[in-house]
Amino acid sequence: MSAILRSHAEQLFAQELEELQKQDSGKRPANWKLTPQSVVTYLVGGTLKNGMEITPKYIGNRRLMEIAVATLTTDRALLLYGLPGTAKSWVSEHLAAAISGDSTMIIQGTAGTSEEAIRYGWNYARLLSEGPSERALVETPVMRGMKDGKIVRIEELTRIGADVQDTLITILSEKTLPVPELNSEVQAVKGFNVIATANNRDKGVNDLSSALKRRFNTVILPVPDSMDEEIDIVKRRVESFEKVMELPAEKPALEEIRRIVTIFRELRSGVTLDGKTKIKVPSGTLSTAEAISVVNNGLSMAGYFGDGHLKAADLAAGILGAVIKDPVQDKIVWQEYLETVVKPRENWKDIYRACRDLV
Repeated sequence: MSAILRSHAEQLFAQELEELQKQDSGKRPANWKLTPQSVVTYLVGGTLKNGMEITPKYIGNRRLMEIAVATLTTDRALLLYGLPGTAKSWVSEHLAAAISGDSTMIIQGTAGTSEEAIRYGWNYARLLSEGPSERALVETPVMRGMKDGKIVRIEELTRIGADVQDTLITILSEKTLPVPELNSEVQAVKGFNVIATANNRDKGVNDLSSALKRRFNTVILPVPDSMDEEIDIVKRRVESFEKVMELPAEKPALEEIRRIVTIFRELRSGVTLDGKTKIKVPSGTLSTAEAISVVNNGLSMAGYFGDGHLKAADLAAGILGAVIKDPVQDKIVWQEYLETVVKPRENWKDIYRACRDLV
């Protein structure tokens, strides 16, 4: 059997979840695998009584995770909102893994997501031969989550058409899913809830109706506050990727990660870290997720087409791909940044030359 490229959170961190469950003596909400306090510990990390270290899955404001977990203990659904690359999907997956032990009940929102993808569908061969019946019904993740009392995830909720979004209103308010064809309904078991993610920066975004907004408690996930926080996130995620992919390259020096994060933060904010120089901002978001991707791509270049040591030349193509989304406007922004900010910096000559040669 070939190795799995990416395991689900509940498989990847099974040992941590098991240990948390063993030492978890508080009151758990119905059908929760852990207490709310332990779910937060799983997310932000900590040390257990037996000395075991729980690795942080989310590096940032602990209070945001407490609010998110507290929401899921109520009858309100949770909406994780923020710019692309702020770990919305990552947090959603780990919340579902810690609470339900199952992060696989997921609907990917697109412009083509239909009402049937949220409510239920039909096996049309059986429907034609038997007519409407339980056997002909095709359950969606929402229906299974309601029956089993588990967390359901909806990715990119605002990409779904507004009329289809509103299918969720009855489910979230009444906690029932009517099946008029069978003259029946599915009533949600305790433990059922919905975590949705959304951002407002991409094209094709549909606003939520006021009725649907009222069914959600919104938690905004910000970009990392500090430089060190973002470097830590990139470092941890890159190490995880490198371990899974078994790249023939050494771990990147912290200084290389620091330079990538510096470039991304400066271009994102429109000012250098020392606050002395204003710079133009490119059209892309330059998220932490993209910084992780740049370092991962650099490691692959170093491992397979270099000497195994991550160098500026290995990173250059990834940086350009992240920054230059608009070939005209962003190219001008990047060239100005190279000449006015990167070129004068001490010990940045290698990255300046590598990026200049590619442009």
